[in-house]
Amino acid sequence: MDDVFEKLRSLQDILSEKITLEQDILEIPKLLNTQEEVLSRMKKTYIEKNEIYDKAKTAEADFRNQLFEAESHREKAEKNMDSISTQREYEALDTEIKNAAEKEQQFRKDLQREERNISELNEEMKQRASQIEQQEADLSERRKGIEAEVAGKVAQVNALAKQEKELTSGMDPEVIFKFERIIRNKMGKGIVAIKGGVCMGCHMILPAQFANDIRVGKEIVFCPYCSRILFYEEAEQGEEEFFDNDDSGSLSDLDDIEDEEEEEEEEEEEEKVNDFDE
Repeated sequence: MDDVFEKLRSLQDILSEKITLEQDILEIPKLLNTQEEVLSRMKKTYIEKNEIYDKAKTAEADFRNQLFEAESHREKAEKNMDSISTQREYEALDTEIKNAAEKEQQFRKDLQREERNISELNEEMKQRASQIEQQEADLSERRKGIEAEVAGKVAQVNALAKQEKELTSGMDPEVIFKFERIIRNKMGKGIVAIKGGVCMGCHMILPAQFANDIRVGKEIVFCPYCSRILFYEEAEQGEEEFFDNDDSGSLSDLDDIEDEEEEEEEEEEEEKVNDFDE
């Protein structure tokens, strides 16, 4: 079994590295999310500003037409001054000219204000377009870098997978499947020693007979608490105190513990179902 345990320890290193790389491959592209969100907001703002710009251009055209009409009306009224014959006609025409002149002045102010607004919006639009262009260029460059980085990690994963295949040749596929799942769930630790009757993975005291079976080392044994593969290792001086035959219990005690855990899990599942139904 020593040879098997040595293979498992080597496999543990390979699987841990491969799992880390696989996680990186999934996480690395997420680094683009922030930049993509910024670019999306920039484009949205640009579109909104463009709509405001279009409305300003429409308003400018309206004020320009109104100014032209006011000027034309005033000029026509001023020409009619030469043909009036009564004081009443003069006063009415004079009022008409003054009103037209006031409108003309107001429309000219509105037009000038709108022209300034359009000029400012136009300058802002140019700046935003330039920023969007720069952001797109940066994002494209960043995407290329990430694609290269991911490709490199994929190549590493493939190389590790090849090593894994060579190492596990002839080993029980079910054991390998469980072992990889354990490593994924236990932060890269799938095989640990048992010292003084204590699992060095979860630090739980194991039954004496169970620990003795591991010491004999005739088969692969999984920790009943943390599911890691166990191998025996002589306890150093002072570590024997962790192991006490009187307190360690037996395999039947483990069965009781497992039964209790199963009952608790069933109760939790029932509670979840009831909560869902409610």
